Amino acid sequence: MQYHVIKETVSLVTGDRLRLDADIYRPEASGEFPVLLMRQPYGRAIASTVVYAHPKWYAARGYIVVIQDVRGRGTSEGKFDLFINEIEDGIETVNWASQLSQSTGEVGMYGFSYQGMTQLYAAQNKPKALKVLCPGMLGYDIYADWAYENGAFCLQANLGWAVQLAAETARLQEDFKAYQVLYAAARDLPFYNPSSFLRECLGKYAPSSFFDEWIAHPQPGKYWQQFKPDLTNVDLPMLHIGGWFDCYLRGTLRLYREMAQQCSNPQHLIVGVWGHLPWGRKVGAIDYGQEAASPVDELQISWFDHFLKGKDTGILESNPIRLFEMGSNQWKDFKTFPQGEKIAYYLNSNSLASIRDDGGKLSLNDCFEEQQEDIIVHDPWRPVPSLGGHVAFPSGSFERSHIDSRSDVLTYTSEPFASDLHIVGKIIVELYYQADTPSFDLCAIVSEVQPNGCVYNFTQGYIRIDSSANPVQIPLQETCICLKQGNCLRLSISAACFPAYLTHSGMNLFNNEINCNDVNIITISLQSGRKYPAKLLINVSDLLEISARNKLF
Repeated sequence: MQYHVIKETVSLVTGDRLRLDADIYRPEASGEFPVLLMRQPYGRAIASTVVYAHPKWYAARGYIVVIQDVRGRGTSEGKFDLFINEIEDGIETVNWASQLSQSTGEVGMYGFSYQGMTQLYAAQNKPKALKVLCPGMLGYDIYADWAYENGAFCLQANLGWAVQLAAETARLQEDFKAYQVLYAAARDLPFYNPSSFLRECLGKYAPSSFFDEWIAHPQPGKYWQQFKPDLTNVDLPMLHIGGWFDCYLRGTLRLYREMAQQCSNPQHLIVGVWGHLPWGRKVGAIDYGQEAASPVDELQISWFDHFLKGKDTGILESNPIRLFEMGSNQWKDFKTFPQGEKIAYYLNSNSLASIRDDGGKLSLNDCFEEQQEDIIVHDPWRPVPSLGGHVAFPSGSFERSHIDSRSDVLTYTSEPFASDLHIVGKIIVELYYQADTPSFDLCAIVSEVQPNGCVYNFTQGYIRIDSSANPVQIPLQETCICLKQGNCLRLSISAACFPAYLTHSGMNLFNNEINCNDVNIITISLQSGRKYPAKLLINVSDLLEISARNKLF
């Protein structure tokens, strides 16, 4: 049954006497209905419709849907202090929403990114009315899953977000000159040399100047601990939502694994081929077919119907993990996250991996006769550009043979596959190195090479190195892909991936002028052979579990 929906705007007054505004969508019918709550900082009219169906869609299916502007955003009163007020405000909002007219008294929450984090903060102190969560694409550990990746600052995503939030703050405060500057910057981010006025606007309007603070705290510690939700005693059913090209997949998987281990309530996981947004069939340059289109709205209704309405939707009889396998372009269901069989591709070279496509090899044979050396000369003035992946915008898979042709990119390519190769889960690159500086960056990108020479990335990882310890392991974004018979596997290594990550050069993003002493050429030698068994470690599987095509949880 579907209901006609009516909308009203209602305010909650917090314990410290501030007004938080919300749009409420409710069925135009008698009776009681469960509440679905989303708390977000982008203006409640948006309601995360960049990835979800409109709140009216959910309300028409028998729910009171509450979309609230968090403190200091939209028309809600107060000062927006990134993440800091979401615990207390979240608890108050859950309790308030549960007492709305026609509410059953039970609340579920949904939303992705910041809206995913507000679910965890609200759940921290276990309000009685909160019964179920659907957290999507979130940085559970704000340092390791959001701001930094293996010690490297995620420049493009963080600067873009800071400019977006600052622009909205300037608009709310009616500083239209600042808004125009920030609006223009959002469409052409000034990574090298922002104007002094833009820096002033960011300092004034970026909430708590978080961008400056995040750069100023490059190591985990007390500063970052204040943002970590404490879910030690939380035991709620959760539907975790991720994407293979999402910048926060590390956080989604970290949260899922932690909750699956500690909770008695069901934990389900769905990972599509998607980037952070949108969740569609085409990501980057590849169309993954109609199967890749998001089933999340139907899944969430099935999830909420079970836990808030007591309906038998079959979700507890289905396998709890659903992964989209790229290449075959099919959904697969699993009882547990597939581990696969770990195999190693060893790096072999004639020392021309930076010059020729056939200079570097990936081989299952580790019997090398002698040591080889490939050299990267990293020039911060012409850093290796980012293209797709999970951190750059736009995200996804792109043809990158022109980048692999650069002399500051090392490439190692396997022989063509005799049969399809299914890769799933964690991927690690293990490298041995020498460098003329104790600190530098390494980027590892794994791609599929087609017989026509086209090269399409499907996972990558990045790390900042601040020691001389050997070997170094670079964890890559987890993935699930079927590499087709006749194609090859390629590993590309560079010392930059700009502007996805802040280039390692000593440059200060906010200096008016770049100091020549801060721009240094870095020479890195990567070694391979019997003494230095550099390798690409992957998990392969036959992925024979049940295909989930056209099924719901």
